[in-house]
Amino acid sequence: MGFMNKQVFRLGFSLLVALWLAFFSIIPPAAALTDDQKLVSEVWRIVNRTYLDESFNHQNWAAVRQKTLEKPLKNHQAAYEAIQRMLKSLDDPFTRFLDPEQYRSLQVNTSGELTGVGLQIALNAQGKLEVIAPIAGSPADKAGIRPRDRILKIEGFSTENLTLDEAAARMRGPIGSLVTLLIDREGEAETEIRVTRDRIALNPVVAELRLSEQQMPIGYLRLTQFNANASMELAHAITSLEKKGAAAYILDLRNNPGGLLQAGIEIARQWLDSGAIVYTVNRQGIQGSFEALGPALTADPLVILVNQGTASASEILAGALQDNGRAQLVGETTFGKGLIQSLFELSDGSGLAVTIAKYETPNHRDINKLGIKPDKVITQAALTRDQIATEADEQYQAAVELLIKNSVVAGAK
Repeated sequence: MGFMNKQVFRLGFSLLVALWLAFFSIIPPAAALTDDQKLVSEVWRIVNRTYLDESFNHQNWAAVRQKTLEKPLKNHQAAYEAIQRMLKSLDDPFTRFLDPEQYRSLQVNTSGELTGVGLQIALNAQGKLEVIAPIAGSPADKAGIRPRDRILKIEGFSTENLTLDEAAARMRGPIGSLVTLLIDREGEAETEIRVTRDRIALNPVVAELRLSEQQMPIGYLRLTQFNANASMELAHAITSLEKKGAAAYILDLRNNPGGLLQAGIEIARQWLDSGAIVYTVNRQGIQGSFEALGPALTADPLVILVNQGTASASEILAGALQDNGRAQLVGETTFGKGLIQSLFELSDGSGLAVTIAKYETPNHRDINKLGIKPDKVITQAALTRDQIATEADEQYQAAVELLIKNSVVAGAK
């Protein structure tokens, strides 16, 4: 009996050794990895440690690493391609590899998808290159490009298999040069639009005091993006409008593609005395929360204008003020980008953007791919730049009516 046990043990042990040897014949031990294999392993480890979805798109992430390292990698380019294939299996366009040149250009431009034509772009649910919004006054805006336009070709080159960074790179170029985009727009024939590249204006705030027909002084504020200047510029504008006697406000976030998270939080604080602004949620659960610090710059009634081009930091601001009962939203359901990316520098000077968390509004609404629904839904055809906030602008007119109606009700009370 003892002999049998020993034999079974020996058989079991030799089988285990055989399996162990077979495994290590596929993946060499860490010390024997080439530089290119080490780069693949480095990317795998970062994603393994930080990626939001711990099911890794319902796949065995360790097996993905094993399969990627099975084939020899001839050079850096082969390693880059292997990494891109590995990341593609996550089915998340925002988790992406950046070669050293792309990584350097992303660091220069804090928002990543802003390009020399003034567009912010995303890959939609079907994997098509789609416009979130043109920046107000940018070449793309002047050329008539709209939110939700799909970009089929850049200079005749199909965007079918391009990453966001490759598409952005193809749209960049010297100031004054032309780029031709083939655009597909809902309900219209495909059309070519030529855009002249230019420097993008960075003052994100338009502010005016307006009198309604009922002689109500309304502060109109349009915020076009959340860059490093946005919070300070908006605070100056609110303070100035308060001094001029504004009794109510309209904050126009239409076609604002977002930008810096911190700018969105700081601007929410300008309108709130207290309350939560946003929660960030990683795969372990709630990771962080941001609160209003008070006091607000004004307690006057506020209506926010939103549309399909209202995205990212704009949605955080709109959601925070809607959930806290500080503002009513008028317009169309927003874009729905509620994911947070972190940027990692890799050992060879390339970079990795990884989705590490998502946003939730104060009432714990997840906005990714859902967007935020306004309190008063008003759809309208695209406006020219000169029609924004005029009689031709139905969403703006509805906001004015809402403020007047609310002030009449408040007066009656």
